[in-house]
Amino acid sequence: MDKFKIFLIPFISVVFGILVLMLAVFAINSIPIFQREGLAIYTENVWIASETPEEERYGILAAIYGTLYTSLIAVLIVLPISIGFSIFVVDFVPERLKEAFIIPTDIMAGMPTILFGIWGIFLLAPFLSGIADFLYNTCSFIPLFSYYNPTGFSYLTAGVLLAIMVLPFASSLIREAYRAIPVVYREAAYSLGLTRFEVAKILLGYIKPAILAATLLAFGRAVGETVAVSLVIGNAFNINPSLFAPGYTISSLIANQFGNAFVYEYMPSALFSAGLALFAIGLVVNIVGLLVLRRWTYA
Repeated sequence: MDKFKIFLIPFISVVFGILVLMLAVFAINSIPIFQREGLAIYTENVWIASETPEEERYGILAAIYGTLYTSLIAVLIVLPISIGFSIFVVDFVPERLKEAFIIPTDIMAGMPTILFGIWGIFLLAPFLSGIADFLYNTCSFIPLFSYYNPTGFSYLTAGVLLAIMVLPFASSLIREAYRAIPVVYREAAYSLGLTRFEVAKILLGYIKPAILAATLLAFGRAVGETVAVSLVIGNAFNINPSLFAPGYTISSLIANQFGNAFVYEYMPSALFSAGLALFAIGLVVNIVGLLVLRRWTYA
């Protein structure tokens, strides 16, 4: 075997070792709640903490629901914005001004998430609260708008805030892929007399894998965001289709409950099992993405 390849083996082992070690810690610490609740920890919506272990009951279905719901809202918002922003920057902004549009998004990517959360409390939540009040009064017969919540802390607020937070990552990936398309493709399209809209539509077809990768990246980051989401989602064990209902995510549940979890017998194990569910969601999303990308690669 090549000596250089042997030299690299420890580095590879460290990467995979850390992943396996993390998974093992969560799995081992989840055993007590699995022995007590079984898979009901993932299928029930209940959170009864008691100093008497026999009275404790935990089910994180509401947190799983909130995690998927808010992440889906974020992706549905951020994807069209990212595509539109990328097309505008690459095709319409003069070369000398491009950096003026790109730098602010790069700054957003490096901002601490707590700043987004505080901004969400004092500006985003009150603004969306007004919209929610109007939609509830006029369209409450629609399930999406059927929950009255004057606080503004809801799935929608969390989803919009997540979209803002993951926008820099999704837009940068799509923008660079769109910019990397050879100029001759654009020239060929324009030579056929196509409009700018038609040209952009054709060129986007060449970067479908990048768009999928951006979608997965946005979803993955949205699933794992913690502090900012916990400040604006309402933190209620609630399963409701309405955008305006308060809820929980797995990350916000762990962040809010872990500080006093060790006072109780089974709560730490329940939170570790929640982390295991979060790991499984990320794993499934990545596997699906790899399978789709492989399908495009060999198409």
